[in-house]
Amino acid sequence: MTPQRRTALVSVFAAAVLIVLKLATGLATGSLGLLSEALHSGTDLVAALLTFFAVGIAVRPADRHHAYGHGKAEHLAALAEASILALLSVGVGIAAVRRLSDPPELEIAWWAFAVVLVVIAVDASRMTLSFRAARQYDSAALESNALHFGSDLAGTIAVLAGLVLARAGHPEGDAVAALFVAVLVIAAAVRLVRRNVDVLMDSVPDEVESAARGAIASVEGVELRRLRMRQAGGRQFADVVIGVPAGAAVGQGHAAADAVEDAVREALPKSDVVVHVEPGDEQQVRDRAHAAALAVPGVREVHNVTVLQVGSELQISLHLKLPGDLPLEDAHELAELVERSIRAAVPEAAHVQTHLEPLAESAESSEIERDRAAIERLVLEETGRPSRELRFLTSPDGVVAHLTLTVDGATPLADAHAQASRVEQRIRREQPEIGDIIVHTEP
Repeated sequence: MTPQRRTALVSVFAAAVLIVLKLATGLATGSLGLLSEALHSGTDLVAALLTFFAVGIAVRPADRHHAYGHGKAEHLAALAEASILALLSVGVGIAAVRRLSDPPELEIAWWAFAVVLVVIAVDASRMTLSFRAARQYDSAALESNALHFGSDLAGTIAVLAGLVLARAGHPEGDAVAALFVAVLVIAAAVRLVRRNVDVLMDSVPDEVESAARGAIASVEGVELRRLRMRQAGGRQFADVVIGVPAGAAVGQGHAAADAVEDAVREALPKSDVVVHVEPGDEQQVRDRAHAAALAVPGVREVHNVTVLQVGSELQISLHLKLPGDLPLEDAHELAELVERSIRAAVPEAAHVQTHLEPLAESAESSEIERDRAAIERLVLEETGRPSRELRFLTSPDGVVAHLTLTVDGATPLADAHAQASRVEQRIRREQPEIGDIIVHTEP
């Protein structure tokens, strides 16, 4: 038998003994306070039995049908116990109010006080025992038992005061004590209901979630994307999704997951942590860097933006195209402006490197105009239609011609490609001074 069940079994025997004592004394003396306490102990007996069976279920390991274990059995038992207490205490409260209007005369013998003192000693001892066990095993069911035993102790002390008043000639004191017990039990029941409903509805205390988030934030190089938590049977369950750099190796991702699990378990002992690793949003970083570079006045083209994770550092490299006639000193100064702009937009980047290239410029000369006329005539001869667009650019390798042909939309792709190839080959053959020709077809 587990220590939790042994503690619960002691509570069962104690509740049974107290029922007999309180009920017998209450019937003999006519004290509503003692009868209400007997009723209270009766609910405690039911609660103790529920706890005894609940902790036996709660310690069972997880299985195929209960992947998170059986810990919520304790909270179901505590919820049932609180509901029973609340309903019966309402009945006791109603009876106490009725008796206040017409309190009967009570004959309180000396032995009734002796019985109440014995009950107080038993309540105090079992409350202390249950609180210690609840703290040691972090058991919701045992904690609810301890709270009930505490309310029993307070109620019994109130009953003792009512009996003293009744013996002194104030019979309404007994009804007041019974009403006090009823209110005390209802208040405790409401607290228990709220606490256990929160657990059953997977509501997580703010301090628990904050502890988990703080532990994850302490792990370097990971991004918390989602955290879902629940609790049952004194354990915390955490489902964590973290982001790691897209360039990180599988081993690095696994090590990051282990570090997160260890950090959460250190902050929340006995927690069950599952970590899912996702690659970092590299495209978002690339887009931010690209936009920051283009925002610098004088920058006309940016390409080959690369994001790399080197160890714990994020590095960005890019190709920057500037006018070919721009002095190197001015180009270098512009590149530094681009690097500063990217660092401001992507503060997590440790290094930004730029590669400078000359920008292809539109070519305008008499030779180009002659080439244009020759290509337009050639396209008309080959396709029977004028070209849709013809542009010339200069590059370090010479003049580049960008030609767009208009092709019937119903033309098969293979035929359209063949037509574009014939045009390209004829231009290369008849206009060898053109460095490169790029032919594009559109319907």
